[in-house]
Amino acid sequence: MAAGLRLGPLLRHIDWENGDRATVWVEADRPCTAEVRCGTAGAGGSTRTFQIEGHHYALIPVTGLTPGTSTAYEVLLDGRRVWPLEDSPFPESTIRTPAVPADGVRITFGSCRWAAAPAYEHDPVGPDALDAVGARLSADPAAERPDVLLLLGDQVYADETSKETRRWLAARRDLSEPPGAEVADYEEYTRLYDESWRDPDVRWLLSTVPSCMIFDDHDVIDDWNTSESWRAEMRATGWWQERVVSGLMSYWVYQHLGNLSPAELEADPLYAAVRAAPDGTDVLRRFAADADADPAAVRWSYRRDFGRTRLLMVDTRAGRVLQEDRRAMLDEDEARWLRDQALDAPGTFDHLLIGTSLPWLLPPLVHDLESWNAALCRGVRGPRWARIGERVRRLADLEHWAAFPASFEKLARLIAEAGSGPQAPATVCVLSGDVHHAYVAEPEWPDGAPDARVFQLTCSPVHNAIQSSIRRGFRFGWSRAGRRLGHALARQGRTGRPVIEWRRTGGPWFGNQLMTLVLHGRSARLRLEQAQGEDERPDHRDTRLVTADERSLTHGP
Repeated sequence: MAAGLRLGPLLRHIDWENGDRATVWVEADRPCTAEVRCGTAGAGGSTRTFQIEGHHYALIPVTGLTPGTSTAYEVLLDGRRVWPLEDSPFPESTIRTPAVPADGVRITFGSCRWAAAPAYEHDPVGPDALDAVGARLSADPAAERPDVLLLLGDQVYADETSKETRRWLAARRDLSEPPGAEVADYEEYTRLYDESWRDPDVRWLLSTVPSCMIFDDHDVIDDWNTSESWRAEMRATGWWQERVVSGLMSYWVYQHLGNLSPAELEADPLYAAVRAAPDGTDVLRRFAADADADPAAVRWSYRRDFGRTRLLMVDTRAGRVLQEDRRAMLDEDEARWLRDQALDAPGTFDHLLIGTSLPWLLPPLVHDLESWNAALCRGVRGPRWARIGERVRRLADLEHWAAFPASFEKLARLIAEAGSGPQAPATVCVLSGDVHHAYVAEPEWPDGAPDARVFQLTCSPVHNAIQSSIRRGFRFGWSRAGRRLGHALARQGRTGRPVIEWRRTGGPWFGNQLMTLVLHGRSARLRLEQAQGEDERPDHRDTRLVTADERSLTHGP
C-alpha cells in the first residue's frame, strides 16, 4: 500500500541569511521517502522518515530556493503526490524567501490555542484567531501576510481535552483511573496534534507561513514546574513519569525540531541518532527522561535572526530552578546564554525580541501578589505562612517572572544593558502570552531609561476563554486602588519595591486575538486583531479578523 500523509505539511524554518533554504515537516502513515518538489527548477529536497512510537516523521530540507521569491511546492511520499490534497479548495502552498539583505519583517504572535470545535459543532470559546488568519489569506493569497508565526505556548492542551478527544480516550482506557480525561502517553499526545493541526484553515496556513514555537505549561500540564513541592508530589504519582516523558518527546518531534536551522540540525547528535536508528523511540525516550531529571542538561531556547531583527525564544518552563532558597526562572547556564545572545554583535540588529511564554511585566497588583507569595513560600513569615503561601501559589497560578524576583530583576538589568549605548537597537520587545488577555506595558527606570524603546507585548488567547471574574481582577490589577493594595502586600511580605516601575499604555483587550509587529529599518508598528464571527448554523463558520488597535512603537514613518 502506498504511503499516505497523516499530518502536515508545516513550513518551519526559512533561511534569512542567504534566502535559499527552508525545512518542511510532515508525518506519514508508514516508512517512506518524503520529498518537497518546487515549481522552480533545481529547488526541492528529500529525506527518509524516522520512527517514534510507531509514527513516521520527516523534516525535509529544501535547497535551491531563490531569495526574494514565492515558490509553490508539492509534497510527495515515495514519489506519489500527497499535497496539495485532492480537490483542495485552498490555494497552492508556497515558500516565500526574504530578499537578501532583508529590509524588514512582519511577525504575528500569540499563545493559548485550544483546538477549534469541528465545523458542525458550536464553538464554546468563540472564533479561532488562527483560523481567521488562514481564512483571510486563502481567500486572498496576495494579501499582506506574516513572514513568520510565533506560537508562544499552549499549542496543545494535555490537561483540558475536547469532547471528541475524551470520547476517543474513553474507548482506549478507563478514565476513572489517573490521569482521567487528560492525556497519558505519546499516542494520546499525537491525537492532540492531529486535532489541532488538521483543522483545514490552520493546516493550510501552517503549510505556507513559517512558524517558531515554544511550550508552556498546558503542553504538559497546568502549572508545570510551579514549585519544588509540586514537582515532588507529581513524581510520587504512578502516571506522571510517562506523561512528562511523552510530553517532552512529542514536543521535540512536533515543535522543537522545526525551530532549528539546517546547520543546527546537522550538528545535533540526538537528531542524528534518531534518524540512524530503525526505531528512534528508545533514543528519544532516554533523552526526554534525562531532560526531565536534569533540566540543565538540555536547552530548548533558541535564537533566530530575521535580517536586522533578533529573536531570542526562551524556555521559562522546563529549566527552572525550584529550590526555595535559590528559585530562578532560568538556571545559570540558560541565563548566561540569554545574556550572551542579547549582547552579541551590537549594532547588527535594529530590534531585539525576547519571546517568553510568561509575561515579564504583569498588572502591578498581580506582580506584587506574586512577589509577596514568593517571599512567604521562602519562609520570611515562618513555616505556617510558607505552607499557606504554597497553597495560594498553586490555586492562583502565581508563577510568572514576578514569582522569581531575582530573575525578574536580572532580566530588567539585561534589557537595560542591551538597549543602551550608541549601537543600541531601536526597540526591545518582550513577547508573551499565557494570561488570556492582551496589553502593552512600558517600563520606567529610576536611574534613566535605556536608549531603546522597551515594551511588554502580551497577546493571548488565540482560541480560548477567560472567566468574567478574572477579567475584572486583571482590570483592577492595573488600577490605582490595585497598586495601593499591591504596595501593602509588598510591605507585609518585606519584598521591597521592584527595580523598575511600569505603566499600561494599551489594553487590556479580551477575546481571541493575535498581535502583529511590522519592523522596517528602525521603525516598528504594532497591530492587534481579534477574531469575530457568527456561528448561527452548525455547518457554517464566518470568521474574520477585526483590528482592535494599531500604533507606532517608535514614532517613525
